[in-house]
Amino acid sequence: MHTTFTISTRGQGIYEFTRDVADWVRGDGVLTLFIRHTSASLLIQENADPEVKVDLVNYFSRLVPPSTDPAMSYLTHTYEGPDDMPAHIKASILPISLTIPVIGGRLALGTWQGIYLFEHRDRPHHREVVAKLIQG
Repeated sequence: MHTTFTISTRGQGIYEFTRDVADWVRGDGVLTLFIRHTSASLLIQENADPEVKVDLVNYFSRLVPPSTDPAMSYLTHTYEGPDDMPAHIKASILPISLTIPVIGGRLALGTWQGIYLFEHRDRPHHREVVAKLIQG
């Protein structure tokens, strides 16, 4: 089984799409999720306290600031905006694919875990996440 999820973002942030995936999976198997973009990432992260998402966005914004920040003056790929190359850097250090067991038609996630798209660009996007469930 395979499908593509389209997640609409409103700019930098962390967007949960666990329910969409959970509603799609069936049976037993191994699910792979893969994002088809170079400036966004995938995460499995806590879904109970929304402050976790805020702190993660703030942390990565400090770790990799926009190219207009003096600390980033060494960047050469800057013609697509001050958020572009930093978005590529964030995507290079965070996962772009996830593997999740599916048991009895349910994602084998922990109690407080959710599946998220981490948007690294400032403007809204429609991001595609390819899902492949290998049943067995």
